[in-house]
Amino acid sequence: MAITSKSLSERPASRRTLAFAVHVFTASGAVCGLMALMAAVEGHWAIMFAWLGAALFVDGIDGSMARRARVGEVLPRWSGEQLDLVVDYLTYCLVPAFAVASSGMMPFWMAVPASVAILVTSALYFADTSMKTEDLYFQGFPAVWNIVVFYFFLLPLNPWVIFAVVVLLSVGTFLPIKFVHPFRVVRLRFLTIALLAVWAVLAIVAVLDDMKPDLWVTVGLCLSAAYFSVFGLFPSRRAGGAQD
Repeated sequence: MAITSKSLSERPASRRTLAFAVHVFTASGAVCGLMALMAAVEGHWAIMFAWLGAALFVDGIDGSMARRARVGEVLPRWSGEQLDLVVDYLTYCLVPAFAVASSGMMPFWMAVPASVAILVTSALYFADTSMKTEDLYFQGFPAVWNIVVFYFFLLPLNPWVIFAVVVLLSVGTFLPIKFVHPFRVVRLRFLTIALLAVWAVLAIVAVLDDMKPDLWVTVGLCLSAAYFSVFGLFPSRRAGGAQD
């Protein structure tokens, strides 16, 4: 049935208010991004990651909230998907790219092209209508530069290694490689979400320790990253490996 202005007006105001509140909640991730950028300008990297973590939390739960509130049906004028991409580009890509360019982790002549690669490839990825596979994996590196740059600060990496990782992942954005969506891929979902929770706790510990945590925290974070990095490389043994 076609959606008309009359049918929209007949919907209870409480449903429309709740749906719009979900959009506002999603948009609040941009505020976290602004606060992260301000912290980065001052060189307060742990605080930057704290705000990026808050934005990641918002992004992790707003989809479930939107589906429960049936936002797409109640407020079709506003696209939650497009709003999510706008906020994600700021928090996943722009702020991390600024950190790469300004932190001194690489010489300036390396940092600028690395940051440009992050911004350009991420913009193209977010415009890709085939960024997700039919079984709801991400296709290509999903531009989670907030996580990648977190490891750049966590680990004592050579500038050339950092540059190589940026180049490799930028190219990987366009390759037919699967990366797991922690909440939507059914295969081993319980284990994936459990490891995501462990990763979140360890990441909080690292941030509280000013990105200089104990070795066991760093090892745990690296093992978790390895799991999420290689998960999509192993095909599922059964069809229908994902669901909405």
